[in-house]
Amino acid sequence: MFSLLRRFVLSLHWGPLRLFESHLFLLGFATAAAALAVGVFLPRFFPVLPHDRGKTLVKDGVASAGKPTGAGAPAFLLTLPALLLALPLDGLAASSPLGNRQWCVVGCLALSMLSGWFDDKAEKEWSRVRKGTIDLVVAVLAALSICGMRTATLWLPFAKGAFCVSWPWYVAIAAPILWFTINATNCSDGVDGLAGSLTLLSLCGLSAILYAVVGHETVAAYLLVPHNPEGARWAVLCMAFAGATAGYLWWNANPSMVLMGDAGSRPLGLLVGVAALAAGNPFLVLVLAPVALVNGGSGLFKIAMLQGIAKLGFDNGSGPPAPDRRPCALARILRSVRFPLHDQAKTVLHWSNPQVLMRFTLLQAGLMPLLFLLLLKIR
Repeated sequence: MFSLLRRFVLSLHWGPLRLFESHLFLLGFATAAAALAVGVFLPRFFPVLPHDRGKTLVKDGVASAGKPTGAGAPAFLLTLPALLLALPLDGLAASSPLGNRQWCVVGCLALSMLSGWFDDKAEKEWSRVRKGTIDLVVAVLAALSICGMRTATLWLPFAKGAFCVSWPWYVAIAAPILWFTINATNCSDGVDGLAGSLTLLSLCGLSAILYAVVGHETVAAYLLVPHNPEGARWAVLCMAFAGATAGYLWWNANPSMVLMGDAGSRPLGLLVGVAALAAGNPFLVLVLAPVALVNGGSGLFKIAMLQGIAKLGFDNGSGPPAPDRRPCALARILRSVRFPLHDQAKTVLHWSNPQVLMRFTLLQAGLMPLLFLLLLKIR
């Protein structure tokens, strides 16, 4: 195990390797190593990647059909060496029956990546029910990994202090949040660089909070949030994948040469949710990924609303008018707006793909610090 070898070498006080005892150095090392590995070696996987089945982009008429997709799978594999070098393999004392929580989450990310990879490879796209069920199973496993099957501590906006939640209740709260972040991020993946850029911003913000706020005992006490002694470890995990995302975006810049596919968007969405829950506040997913989750989540909301309207006996506009179903004004409004919202921006506002990318990224970059300050101070 590298961590044991590292400790042995460091016990001899051998020069620069002592830097590997610093979480701040490990955080920077993991980011740079993953970014370099993915940026340099990802093109070598292009010939073996499946090809996109085709989504015609509204504004430019440029089809994604035929482009290599599923780049999230090789990016994940290229990130593992950086994680092995930077992320401790041992668990903290009295951590959990599951051992090292971060590596348990890495296993969940691998499951999410594999499900997305097989969907990307399939000749016929998987059904929503099949994908949603797999995502729910992964979300439950990830929630168990975060809490370690022990009582968890949460803090909420507009309330001082914290409260404890038993692990079954924690899983019941966390799993739906993780399921939502997986699917909302996946729905945002429709414009070159959009899902990756928004997720990169979110992971950097969440890493800063995990390392410098909840992971720092003095700062956490000053801001009245519970201290998480594993905050720095969670930050290293997040920044390794942030670096990998940056390396991927080098090749995904408009016009893209490769697409991340479900193999990339699903584990990235899962990691955003995991990071927010590791910080102890479920609402952080909305604070540090507002545009990404609203953009993709709006599509999930539309589907759920239209299905609910149909079950209530109204015409939801999904097919020819049915004489036995009453018309519904809400269904007409929902049908008039394209979701995810980046499709609406391209169709109605006539934004180009680079404009959607830049403006959505700027919106999220501006909203993140403002919402985070409100989250901390209005308590």
